[in-house]
Order: sequence, then structure tokens, then C-alpha cells
Amino acid sequence: MPKSKRSQRAASSPIGQLLGILGVLTALLASLLYLAERNLDKFYIFDLDELHDVSKRGLAKHGNDTRAVVKYIVDDLHKTHGAHINLEEDWVFNNAGGAMGAMYILHASITEYLIIFGTAIGTEGHTGRHTADDYFHILTGEQWAYVPGEYEPEVYPPGSVHHLRRGEVKQYRMPDKCFALEYARGWIPPMLFFGFADGLFSTLDYPTLWKTTHLTAKQMVGNLLRGKF
Repeated sequence: MPKSKRSQRAASSPIGQLLGILGVLTALLASLLYLAERNLDKFYIFDLDELHDVSKRGLAKHGNDTRAVVKYIVDDLHKTHGAHINLEEDWVFNNAGGAMGAMYILHASITEYLIIFGTAIGTEGHTGRHTADDYFHILTGEQWAYVPGEYEPEVYPPGSVHHLRRGEVKQYRMPDKCFALEYARGWIPPMLFFGFADGLFSTLDYPTLWKTTHLTAKQMVGNLLRGKF
């Protein structure tokens, strides 16, 4: 059989057609992701200076009363961003990278998340290597960070911001009580694998994992319905 006829038969077979469709879909998806990546900043609704400012104002007004600081921040952001800020204070444990704390999800969407994260007894772990920039606004206590090759820790006190750049990784520690307003901007869904891994394969705390999934999905779907990507 001539080679050209064999090629035509292969291309017209079900497998050949499926591979052709997959190739077109892959190229289309890659193009869409490329365009979205170049325009990510257009999807953000939170401003970096805004979050730093409201954190500092909350600290200045309420000092060491962390509960009052958190309420001040949430109420202030709700005035500005309305339904994009979740007022239902529902805390859930979070195990990720060997560290353990608890979080209250203020906002979760495809390109941003905003949470209150912390612990009253300290923790330590791996930051993860993420597809988003992460900004950790310290509200009480300290966060320490370490990168290979350094001989001294990075120390972040109340009022400071620890910026973990997209794609970078550190060891971090909260030596004692520490709570922060944590904001991530970039591609959020890929970060969820890191957030769920300890629950799936280490702690096996499936009720907490289910609650985390429910709260996150509720926020993401709700914000999509509001037109927030």
C-alpha cells in the first residue's frame, strides 16, 4: 500500500481523529491561557497598598486586640468591595507543607484569594512553590523565613509584609502566636493541590478537607457568578 494512503487511513481512523481534536483543543487552551496570563492584572480587585493600609490602620486603632483588628479589616474591606468580601466568619484548620494553623476565607476567586491565617501556638513548615504572588500582612506575633545559603532569618513583625514571589520557596516559622492577613494574586486553582495534599496523604482529616473544599468552592463559584474571574 502506498505510504500516502496509509497516512490518509491513519488520519481518518477514530484514534487519529481524536488526536487531532485533542491537538486543536490543546492549542486553543494554550492560547487562552497565554492571553489570560498577559492580562491577569485586569482581573484583580484588591490593591496592594490598600491591604497594607487597612492592616496598619487596624493595628493603630486596636493594638494587640487581634479579634478587633480582624473585624476592623473585614468591615473596612466590605465597605469597599461589598459582596466580594465574606462576612461569615467560619474558621477551618489548614495543614499545608507540614505547618498547621487555621484560616477564615474572606475572598476566593480564580485569580485572587484573601484570608486571615494564623495560630495561637506557633507552627513551622514549607511555603510551597506557587503560581501566585503571596503577601503576608502580619497582624500579631512574628513570622520568620529562611532561604538556603543565608545564615540569618528574615523576621517580619506586626505591620510588616512578607512577599513570597511567584515560583519562589522558603522555610517559614511562626515561633509563637501569629495571625496575618494573607493575600495571593495569580493563578489560584493550582495552589489548592498544595493546600489539600497534607489532608489527603498525611493528617487524613477528611472532614476538615471537605469543609475547606466547600468553603473555597462556595466563594469561587459565588464570585464567578458576580463576574469576578
